[in-house]
Amino acid sequence: MTMKSVVSLLVLLHCCLSGAQVHRDRDGVSGNEIQQVDYEDRESRGNDIQADKQRAEAAASTHSQQTCQPDIHTVLREMSNMLAEQRVELSHTKTELGAMEARLTASESQVEELTKRNEAQAVKLISMETRSNITESHVEVLKRNSQDRKLAFSASLAAPGQHGDTGPFNTGTTLVYRNIYSNIGNAYNPTTGIFTAPVRGLYLFRFYIYGGGDNSVPTTAALHKNGHQLAIAHARQASGGISSSNGVSVVLEVGDVVYMHLWAGRKIYDDGYRHSTFSGHLLFTM
Repeated sequence: MTMKSVVSLLVLLHCCLSGAQVHRDRDGVSGNEIQQVDYEDRESRGNDIQADKQRAEAAASTHSQQTCQPDIHTVLREMSNMLAEQRVELSHTKTELGAMEARLTASESQVEELTKRNEAQAVKLISMETRSNITESHVEVLKRNSQDRKLAFSASLAAPGQHGDTGPFNTGTTLVYRNIYSNIGNAYNPTTGIFTAPVRGLYLFRFYIYGGGDNSVPTTAALHKNGHQLAIAHARQASGGISSSNGVSVVLEVGDVVYMHLWAGRKIYDDGYRHSTFSGHLLFTM
């Protein structure tokens, strides 16, 4: 029931109670007047008429009381039913509020869980971006290393326009191959005759020597790594041209040096025909 219905019932109850009170007041007065008329032998006709009128009003009031009395009980019953309905509605409302609070709590838990998941995904994303950046850096390094892997050189002993023997000398001497055919990666120095390894890996070196026949001065040269002999080429005979060659594959660390070494008291010849050469290149990195 609505608030408007409650108000209407209360107004009706008030009206009924007011009518009953008026009837009681009038009934008392009317009885006194009637007794007075009876004792005074109805002094006048006007008094009789007045008494009749009052009796009529008393009868009407009694009828009103009889009519209103059941209405009061009806109003009370309706109000009782209304209060019962309101209690039921209030109970349902409390139940619904409890359910809403439970759903709200569950929603808050879900929001918190989603927030945690989003934070975890953000951390994963940052980690993935970091790894991606590292990978890109590695790719750049590999690209540079790939360029560094292109290492090769080849040179002959005599400079352009020159010819003749180199040696003999009293001490061992590093041979400087001045006529450059190729020097990819610039690991070979044509001023010093030394090859310096820029990366760790397996390298292949080959060398050829040539000389004139002379029993007193043979032709001998050796491949050295960091001051240590790795392999030699040797030739000796009394006359004519003599030649020899050799080659090795060797593991070099970054900064290792390789060069050709002419033994003391030996000689080597070269001219425009490029008899004496020294070559090397990187096979693969390690």
